[in-house]
Amino acid sequence: MYADCLDLTPAYPVGGRIVRLRVFSTIVGLLATFRPRDRTRLDRGAAPATPVDSPAAGRLRARPRLPSASPAPGLHRLHLAEGRDTVLYVPSGYRPGVPAPFVLSLHGAGGNAEGGLYPLRDLADEAGLILLSPSSRGRTWDVILGDYGPDVTFIDQSLNEAFGMVDVDPDRLAIAGFSDGASYALSIGLSNRDLFGHIMAFSPGFAAPAAVVGKPRIFVSHGVHDHVLPIEATSRRVVPLLKREGYDVQYVEFDGAHNVPPEIARAAVDWFLAGQDSSARTAGTFAAR
Repeated sequence: MYADCLDLTPAYPVGGRIVRLRVFSTIVGLLATFRPRDRTRLDRGAAPATPVDSPAAGRLRARPRLPSASPAPGLHRLHLAEGRDTVLYVPSGYRPGVPAPFVLSLHGAGGNAEGGLYPLRDLADEAGLILLSPSSRGRTWDVILGDYGPDVTFIDQSLNEAFGMVDVDPDRLAIAGFSDGASYALSIGLSNRDLFGHIMAFSPGFAAPAAVVGKPRIFVSHGVHDHVLPIEATSRRVVPLLKREGYDVQYVEFDGAHNVPPEIARAAVDWFLAGQDSSARTAGTFAAR
């Protein structure tokens, strides 16, 4: 079974210019029968078969391990690339030898590693979250521009470096992102349940996994007045399809635009750390669907 494509083609800002992008939503049903799709030129047919565990299939190989370093709390550049590097944020309460929750956090179009810490940075110390934020190799993430490849490789390299520095709780390991970063978090997260048990997608545009592995828990939020990625063409189509495929999805709509209000970020973190629906504690600020 292959991923279906919804030919929604909303106007979509990428790297400062407006392009037309087809929005993908349905998830591949069986890993054993997947094949990647050419995501920007569908009329040309499917791309050639790709090895299941390769970067071209969106697969990550890095895994938590016993770290050999002990970084101080605060922001650390990993020095993996000139210019567009990766940053690691270690929360104030981090203690070496005590596995901590870890979030790979991805920036939106035109962003960078520092921007990728949004919207979780302000909650990291209180919640004890380790945050890892890489910069995309181009103006946005690779699959949005064409196919998986360089960004998957760099993310894997960044994860491997971070896992050698900090103690990570493998049961509390999430991938998150905003806007383009949310679309990429959904796409990569659905392909890597053997690494990420949780996905937090803030205002995503689509999900385009080359393969699916397992069924991670998913949190999706979207503003009803979003004019960048209009909710009707994005989350209101993606989320029902995810649920239809059997995913555990916590979906939140809020009275706002293309952003992440503090209460939504906090609800997502509560959901992640509790491993359960947190909507009952914050029902007065948004609508959980």
